[in-house]
Amino acid sequence: MRTTYARYIVSTALACMLAFLTVAAQAVELLPSWSDGSAKRAIVDFVTKATQADSPDFVPEAQRVATFDNDGTLWAEEPLYFQLVFALDRVKTLAPQHPEWKDKEPFASLLKGTRGAYARVVTTPWPNS
Repeated sequence: MRTTYARYIVSTALACMLAFLTVAAQAVELLPSWSDGSAKRAIVDFVTKATQADSPDFVPEAQRVATFDNDGTLWAEEPLYFQLVFALDRVKTLAPQHPEWKDKEPFASLLKGTRGAYARVVTTPWPNS
């Protein structure tokens, strides 16, 4: 019985090592959802250079910053930005707590659903309160 237990431990350890070596041997695919092309290669090359300590282009972790612009890459733009849809919905949700909004722009147009209300939201300054 002791021999069976020892064989179980050894075979489990070997299976774990084999699984680890198999995973380690596989090449890591960077940006797997991207098609191969110059943009993907440029990004991978840049990140590789910026993250390898022996590279002249190395950037310490504390100084690494990523920025994104709002060009539809991450957020939907059409027909409206998600943030705008959320804000418009929030006005309707909070309206019962603010009866004065019925007569105050840009809230009044939004709550009435009048034509051009969305355009007025963009062009009318929002109150500070």
